[in-house]
Amino acid sequence: MSVSDNLEDAGLYVGRAWDTAADGPIIVRRMRGTVEDITSATAPTLRDVLEQPDPAAYVASAPGRAVEVTQWLPPCDLQAIKACGVTFAQSMLERVIEERAAGDPARAAAIRADLGEIIGGAIETLKPGSAAAERVKQTLIDRKMWSQYLEVGIGPDAEVFTKAQPMSSVGPGAMVGLHPVSHWNNPEPEIVLAVNSRGETLGATLGNDVNLRDVEGRSALLLGKAKDNNASCSIGPMIRLFDGSFGIDDIRNAEVLLEVRGDDGFTLEGRSSMTKISRDPLDLVAQTCGAHHQYPDGFMLFLGTMFAPTQDRGAPGQGFTHSVGDVVRITSSGLGALENTVALSPDCPPWTFGTAALMRNLARRGLLS
Repeated sequence: MSVSDNLEDAGLYVGRAWDTAADGPIIVRRMRGTVEDITSATAPTLRDVLEQPDPAAYVASAPGRAVEVTQWLPPCDLQAIKACGVTFAQSMLERVIEERAAGDPARAAAIRADLGEIIGGAIETLKPGSAAAERVKQTLIDRKMWSQYLEVGIGPDAEVFTKAQPMSSVGPGAMVGLHPVSHWNNPEPEIVLAVNSRGETLGATLGNDVNLRDVEGRSALLLGKAKDNNASCSIGPMIRLFDGSFGIDDIRNAEVLLEVRGDDGFTLEGRSSMTKISRDPLDLVAQTCGAHHQYPDGFMLFLGTMFAPTQDRGAPGQGFTHSVGDVVRITSSGLGALENTVALSPDCPPWTFGTAALMRNLARRGLLS
């Protein structure tokens, strides 16, 4: 089944694919079930598409030619790749557990039980930064249970970090990479917003914010090593542009489904409901950009996940971790499916086609003015 077969015919989608004849990327549109190349000198990059005065209208009306895509790329190019962490209560508590376990999965079950007894379900209903959240914070401090993860989970400021460098993400069908030092890791299925330089949220797609639980658990200062490795960021299949049929309210009510299938016969399923997010998606966008921080090429923003697997895969109490060869499939109604196969980062194709290579390729094709 083609990647585009999982998308709704009523939707307006834009993405990228590799064109062997051009030996470079093209911008593709999917509309009414047809995939077309809409690359032009007006908008030779996806960044340029999203900078149009009305990107949805531009994509819908741009001249195109039908193409059969054999290699899909992530639906972003020059944009920064940003991510929000600890935006769901469930994943927030798992981050606290990682921290207290110091990266040792064998200690996680006991810590999870102790933390659940103290906190219960109260945190799920708290509005970050509210007076009620401040009272819970003080209670946890008094009980010596406060954590930096709880600070960004229920405090006024969201965690926003750089997930990957522009041009470094992988797309549907590619391998996703794990740093070989990690022995406790998991996929993070998320919705990813597409935002232009004006701070306008224009559409959404899916992403896998591959996470190394043991590395980040040893120290939050190792976040870069835990998050940004070769092929550790997957985005796709295409951006569904906001128009009259689809918008931000659809994202607020979306469900993200996860399936992991291992060569060993292991299966894992998860579900993440955006109705349980603790911060509104547009609030996360506002905390990412504005007078305090500009993104002249726009950015892609991972919204976080409530999925933090605790199901044992091997020995009891060891929880879940990936095995090489796992197939990870992330789906959400209206956004399609993003599927990748897990490998070690050194075994994934090295990232060699960066911004300079893109500019040279577009210039050679006469697409830069």
